[in-house]
Amino acid sequence: MKAMVLHKARAADERPLAEGDLPIPAPGPGQIRVRVGACAVCHTDLHIVEGELALPRSPIVPGHQIVGVVDEVGPGVSRFRPGDRVGLAWVFETCGSCEYCRAGRENLCDSARFRGLHVDGGYAEYALANAAWAWPVPAGFSDAETAPLLCAGVIGYRALRLSGVRPGGRLGMWGFGASAHVTIQVARHWGCEVFVVTRSPEHQAHARALGAAWAGGPGERPPRALDGGINFTPAGPTVAEGLRALRKGATLALAGIHMSPLPPMEYSLIYGERALRSVANATRRAAEELLALAAAIPIHTDFEAFPLSQANEALSRMKHSRIKGAAVLSIGT
Repeated sequence: MKAMVLHKARAADERPLAEGDLPIPAPGPGQIRVRVGACAVCHTDLHIVEGELALPRSPIVPGHQIVGVVDEVGPGVSRFRPGDRVGLAWVFETCGSCEYCRAGRENLCDSARFRGLHVDGGYAEYALANAAWAWPVPAGFSDAETAPLLCAGVIGYRALRLSGVRPGGRLGMWGFGASAHVTIQVARHWGCEVFVVTRSPEHQAHARALGAAWAGGPGERPPRALDGGINFTPAGPTVAEGLRALRKGATLALAGIHMSPLPPMEYSLIYGERALRSVANATRRAAEELLALAAAIPIHTDFEAFPLSQANEALSRMKHSRIKGAAVLSIGT
């Protein structure tokens, strides 16, 4: 099968992925094999290929926001059959027995394995999945439209929930890429007033088009105190900006898996019971809820499509904020 393979971490502009021809994998017990139709490109992929997340194995096929069709099932699988259309996300599997898994906080499992990091991902024509960590996708959504929902959408949704913003509240967002452009649609569905800070004038315009009440550049403060905020950027210094914009008792959720160091901050930024919390991975329930919301709202994903062979270009364009919405590799279409 055709795949884009990372042998050694390098800057995205140096074209770190190499085209390869790999054996088609066979599903083991409890697994399904998916013929990939589309795989969205995630900032986590960028952190992996550039070495900001340590590689537990090499070479590796990146990619974890996958939509495709089941083409073979392994022993013991009854949930899916060949021909079923499914979505796959970042978490490949968890242990199911630790204190976090037993408490429904499987996203914190210390033994979790992740797609595109521990196991080969979706920058390829086929991918394996644990059947328990795959989901039917909403009818009426194309593969390319659905793929960004599987991580960008789910993580943004969890960040929105963890920000503590309630329907009708005021929400701030720092950064406006693939995840934020889905999250704002959920927030607007809740009747929230949304304020966006992003460095790209094009992304500011995109935010306004999706219903933002205000959009400004780095260093600008939203004109009203916020009931909660989400930082989608990997830039540590923007955390202080977010905290300054919050009302007392509000929370700033950090949606990224990696962030540059946070600079020293005055205690006054969190005094008044302001809270700062990270968002780690996602639960299966969050994915189910987001996919149901996507169909109900319905969510519209903006994306730019690339062939599999142009995965390096997609990563580079995303790094430099030159993608409106999400970048998606169209593989089986």
